[in-house]
Amino acid sequence: MDPGAWQWIWLIATAFFVIGEIATPGSFFLLPFGAGSALATILAFTGAGEGWQWAAFLIASLAALAGLRPLARRLNAAEQPARVGATRLIGAVGVVVEDLGGDPSRLGSVRIGREDWHAETPDGTHVAAGTQIEVIEIEGTRAVVRPVGNPQ
Repeated sequence: MDPGAWQWIWLIATAFFVIGEIATPGSFFLLPFGAGSALATILAFTGAGEGWQWAAFLIASLAALAGLRPLARRLNAAEQPARVGATRLIGAVGVVVEDLGGDPSRLGSVRIGREDWHAETPDGTHVAAGTQIEVIEIEGTRAVVRPVGNPQ
């Protein structure tokens, strides 16, 4: 293969790895390979042989991977950002305001925090007013809940 071709191969590989890292959510998996291919690109443009380019790619990629893994683990272990919208209610505890499951043609309602929601149970069972519930899912404008306590 023409030695000048490696300059462009490494440059394209660098772009692929860096853009791939930016475009995909993850934990710095492609970035180390982008760093290794960037170093190999520099060596290719300075006229180094293919063996040196590959050695630099492998060593720089492994070094960058070893250096970025602790950072990635720390970022993944950090507290997740607050949920927004209705999904913030999943796992929240509330109380039944109007019986659930008594009339299949009508939804009951629950109070979660300061909000009232139309609600139902996953299997349509009856839950009396005053029963403590936990939100297990939000489907559109209604909450799917399960009882977690006795009526108050």
